[in-house]
Amino acid sequence: MKRRVVVTGMGCVTPFGVGVDTLWNNLKEGKSGIGKLNLDLEKHLVHIGGHVPEFDSTPFVDAKDARRMDKFILCSVVAADLAMQDANFDLEKEDMTRFGVIAGSAAGGLDTIQKNHEVMQARGYHKCSPFMVPMMITNMAAGKISIKYGIRGMSKTIVTACATGAHSIGDATRAIQYGDADVMIAGGAEAGICDLGIGAFTSAKTLSRSNDEPTKASRPYDIKRDGFIMSEGAGILVLEEREHAIKRGAKIYAEVVGYGQSSDAYDMVAPDPEGKGAMLAMQLAMKEANLEAKDIDYINAHGTSTHVGDIAESNAIAKLFGDKEQNPNLSVSSTKSMTGHMLGGAGAVEAIISIKAMLEGIVPPTINLDEQDPEVANLDYTPHKAKQKEIKAALSNSFGFGGHNAVLVFKK
Repeated sequence: MKRRVVVTGMGCVTPFGVGVDTLWNNLKEGKSGIGKLNLDLEKHLVHIGGHVPEFDSTPFVDAKDARRMDKFILCSVVAADLAMQDANFDLEKEDMTRFGVIAGSAAGGLDTIQKNHEVMQARGYHKCSPFMVPMMITNMAAGKISIKYGIRGMSKTIVTACATGAHSIGDATRAIQYGDADVMIAGGAEAGICDLGIGAFTSAKTLSRSNDEPTKASRPYDIKRDGFIMSEGAGILVLEEREHAIKRGAKIYAEVVGYGQSSDAYDMVAPDPEGKGAMLAMQLAMKEANLEAKDIDYINAHGTSTHVGDIAESNAIAKLFGDKEQNPNLSVSSTKSMTGHMLGGAGAVEAIISIKAMLEGIVPPTINLDEQDPEVANLDYTPHKAKQKEIKAALSNSFGFGGHNAVLVFKK
C-alpha cells in the first residue's frame, strides 16, 4: 500500500521577489511581474521578460559561495532554505539518510556558459573560470541543497523542459510513497535571461514581441497573444510522509493525491494539437487521486500564451472536465499571465500557487484576457480579477518541449 504524502514547507523566488507571500499577494491582486530586460536591447528583437529582482542572498548563502553559483542555483538554494524554514525541522532529531532532494532546471547555467565562452574567445579556451563546470551543470542545484542540509538520501535532477518542476515534485512523491525516503525537497528553477537565452528563444519564434506594454504582453487565451514571456525563478516544496509529519507536529498545507505523466510523441516544440498527451496525463493523475471531474474545483493551467499551446490544452481540459456550460463549478486560470514563464521553475511555482489557492479560497486571475480566442475551449478562465471560491481539490498542468507532460493533483 502506498504511503500518503503531504506538503509541509514551501519557498520560492520569482519576478515579484523572494518568498511565497510576496508572490501570492501580487497574484491575487492581478499584478504583473513583467518588465524591460536588463540587456543591451539594441541587439534583441524581444525587450521584455520577468527578471528576479536583485536581493540580498547573504541570509541564505555565504557571499563567497554565492559568487560561485549561477543564478538558477542561487534561486534554488534560497527557495529551498525558505521551504525548510517553513517546514521547521529539528534536523538533529532526523535521520538524514531518509531525506532526499530532486531539483531540476530546463537549461542550467546559460548565463555562465555565455560569459565564460566570451572569456575563452578573448583570452583562450584555458582561461575560463575554474568554477564554470559546477556553475553551469543542471544537477548542481540539487547538489548544493543536499550539501547545505547534509542530505544523505537520494539526490538527483530531472530535466524535462517546462515540465521539470512538476516532474520533480511527482517523482519525489513517488520516492516517499514507495518507502525510499520520508522527506523530499523538490522543485525546479530557471535563470535563462541572458543574450544567449533570449536570442535562442527569439529565433525559435516562441517569445512575445509586444515590447511597448510589458505588463500586458502575456495574454493566455486572448486573440492578440503572440508568444510567451521568459521569466526567472525557483519553487521548492518540502514533501513528507504523512505519519512522519504528524508525529513531529508539522503544519500540513495539502496532500499530494495524484501524479500523471505522459508523452505527446508528436513534435520537438509543438504540442499534440488535439491535446492527447495532456489529456492522458490529467486522466492518470485523476485516477490515482480517485477523483472525478466534478471533484476538481480549480485548474492552474500551463497556459503559456502561445497560439497552439493554449488551444491544445484548453480543449483537452474541456474534453475531460466539460466546458463552463457542462461543468460550471470548474475554475481555470493561467498565472503565467502575471509571472511569465519560468520554464523549469514554472511547475513548482505553480504547485505552490495551487496550494495557496486552496488554503485561502481564492482563484487567481488570468490577466490581459480582453477578447477570448474563439479557437480555445469555452472555459471559465477567471479573467482580470481573482475570485473567492472554496477549493477542495486543485490540479496543476505542466507541459514541456519534446512532448513531456506532468500533472499534479492536491487536496486539502
